[in-house]
Amino acid sequence: MNMNLKRKLQPLLWLFLAAIVLPAFGQNYQTPPKAIADLVNAPNTPSVRFSKNGDWMMLLESAGNPSIEELAQPELRIAGMRINPATSGPSRSRSIENIKIRMTKSGVEIQIKGLPSKPAMGGFALSTDEKYLAFTNTEATGISLWVVDMATFEAKKLTEPMLNDVMGNVMTWTPENQILIKANNPQRGDFPKEPAAPAGPVIQETSGDAAPSRTYQDLLSNPYDEQLFAYFMDTQLMLVNLDGSKKAIGPKAMIKSFDLSPDGSYILVDIIKQPFSYLVPASRFPYDVEIWSKDGQKVKTFAQIPLDEVRPTGFDATVTGPRSINWRADKPAVLYWVEAQDGGDGKVDMEEREIVYTLTAPFSGSKQKLATTSLRFAGVAWSTDDFAILNERWFGARREIRSVINPSNPSQEKRVLIDRSYDDIYNDPGSPIYTENDLGENVLLRKGDLIFMTSEGGSPDGSMPFLSTFNTKTKEQNILWRSQAPYYERVVKVLDEEGTEFITLKEGTDVQPNYWLVNTKRRIAPQQVTAFTHPYESIKGINKQLVKYKRKDGLDLSAVIYTPEGFTPGEDAPLPVLMWAYPREYKSAEIASQVRGSKYRFTRLSWGSPIYWVTQGYAIMDQTEMPIVGEGDKEPNDYFIEQLVANAEAAIDHIVELGIGDRNRIGVGGHSYGAFMTANLLSHTDLFAAGIARSGAYNRTLTPFGFQYEQRSYWEAPEVYFNMSPFSFAHKVKTPILMVHGEADNNSGTFPIQSERYYNALKGHGATAKLVFLPHESHGYSAKESILHTLYEMDSWLDKYVKNKNKIEPSR
Repeated sequence: MNMNLKRKLQPLLWLFLAAIVLPAFGQNYQTPPKAIADLVNAPNTPSVRFSKNGDWMMLLESAGNPSIEELAQPELRIAGMRINPATSGPSRSRSIENIKIRMTKSGVEIQIKGLPSKPAMGGFALSTDEKYLAFTNTEATGISLWVVDMATFEAKKLTEPMLNDVMGNVMTWTPENQILIKANNPQRGDFPKEPAAPAGPVIQETSGDAAPSRTYQDLLSNPYDEQLFAYFMDTQLMLVNLDGSKKAIGPKAMIKSFDLSPDGSYILVDIIKQPFSYLVPASRFPYDVEIWSKDGQKVKTFAQIPLDEVRPTGFDATVTGPRSINWRADKPAVLYWVEAQDGGDGKVDMEEREIVYTLTAPFSGSKQKLATTSLRFAGVAWSTDDFAILNERWFGARREIRSVINPSNPSQEKRVLIDRSYDDIYNDPGSPIYTENDLGENVLLRKGDLIFMTSEGGSPDGSMPFLSTFNTKTKEQNILWRSQAPYYERVVKVLDEEGTEFITLKEGTDVQPNYWLVNTKRRIAPQQVTAFTHPYESIKGINKQLVKYKRKDGLDLSAVIYTPEGFTPGEDAPLPVLMWAYPREYKSAEIASQVRGSKYRFTRLSWGSPIYWVTQGYAIMDQTEMPIVGEGDKEPNDYFIEQLVANAEAAIDHIVELGIGDRNRIGVGGHSYGAFMTANLLSHTDLFAAGIARSGAYNRTLTPFGFQYEQRSYWEAPEVYFNMSPFSFAHKVKTPILMVHGEADNNSGTFPIQSERYYNALKGHGATAKLVFLPHESHGYSAKESILHTLYEMDSWLDKYVKNKNKIEPSR
């Protein structure tokens, strides 16, 4: 292994060793009970992508979970990225192993021929005319480009392993059916050799400018890291023809991303520059935004974006200067972008907080003001030259505004269509539906003043998705179609301009999601398009119900409860319970009370699901609402502990009153912020028999410049940081707690040291605790061995401390 990779892994190894205070032991990977393991090993359902007019679909069959041997391959962790040094691509990506084409109406299915012998495919992109499909394939020594002729359904390899997928995009089609790719610089040379000894100390210095930032992992740490980063970013754009011939486009550079104008005449290129940073990831390094002609000649340096180390605090803060630089989808070659007028500081009150500008090819003129926003710019949905929808958002108020603007007449006042809390799911009009224009770009599906929308359809009875038209003049919404019980069904593709023919994805509690063709105009029965089989036959008979109950302050709460097949509440003995949750913050009690989710959703299992334990005789209380509310000038976290405890008390009371749960045998668990929740509940209550905390954060002084939705820093609200930290109350934990953590966790705030330090604090105060570090795993777990072992640990913990709690001899 490269010495630098060893050095990168060494600190994590020491954290691992430090965490296992004697008695410590090594252990081979274990597996949970067969009923759980069989569910983990169930086959994956293919993912689906539709053609432009929906007459056919791609069925993409994914590979299963990788082995721990695959996950243990050399990995470079620099500049906030994780790179496979052998391939110049990401080290932790899931791949596709087969492609089929299925005709929507006839059901005819065609296997793509000539695929790679060892497929690890990704990056699928259809040409504008849909005559060809391009994709990448990751090989042992790099990433190659492949193409499928959609007339013959034959695949062929176009390039040797030369693509660079370290950062940003890797390829795009041109209007002439050529493929513009980002390749490794053919002259980049050999892998940089690590010096035998450092040239000197690593020094950082600040001169008084405040530079608060959230915690990041895998940052650059020395000059050798900088060399490695520059090496793997050293790239060359190339134009590849369908016969495999290619030519270089533009100069070699550290290309962050590139984007072809809709007409193919220009290329927008982001080029990373020095100085690099040891404080922030590569996404915040300085870069130049250049406009090139399609043959690679520089037309203009559009912007020089400085190093983004210093910005105001708060989630509504942003950078100064141009940002969100993109091509207009409705024009051949027009750029648009936004510039903050408040210095990027959300605490500054301004009417015109941001200005959106445009610049038209050949980019020699002056920028033109398109629109202003009072909130932060959140994008533009384009349609035609006289119609677009401007989106703006403000986190502090959970507010969004959507307005109609006239791009051809920027002086015309914008018309507000929607001004609402984006947390309010009961009154969510939905998101616009898009279609492809003649330039091959996504624009609004629109008929005059009407735009088409799909919404989750939140209601007191749960989500019932719908398709609608929204009149942009009268603001009236007309529902064209809505999902009906006992199914959860949503529109995924509209096939005509009237919204009368469309494809839905339909599922039920025990009904595997499948695609259906619906025609409301002809009034014919919906036609099933796919027939994916149920992957979990062993749990088809389990019971599922959406329950609603109240917190002691009157706030409405909800959860989804699963019970084993044949269980009858009130007749059978109450069950042990596993309660699984994730807290969420709200600025409105009314909105926090809304029911989220649907009892008609298919019971889909993921690696982290708690539902596995219904096979072991438990009742599962999943999606247990844990709202934390702070209205007006009060922040939700000012009341975190008391509201969290009240949520748990209400959930326990309800499942017991239903005759389902045994009050003395209830375990609680969660992942990430749910782990943080679990540790807090065990610190401040004795409500539970045991807790399971996966990949959590437990000491908020280690995330001093904000966490989750907390915008204040530690120095602005020290009592909040102290009181919300389970570490502060480790001496109060009397309930057994299992902690699991990926030793390579790079999620902001949940570094492995969080579990190490909390475990040491618990052990120091005599708590019953267990800490499991999973080698090579990040914030989510991916290796099959890791997943099965995690489920084994959870099952053993629940079996001992929850299901059989009454058999444990009192220790005091």
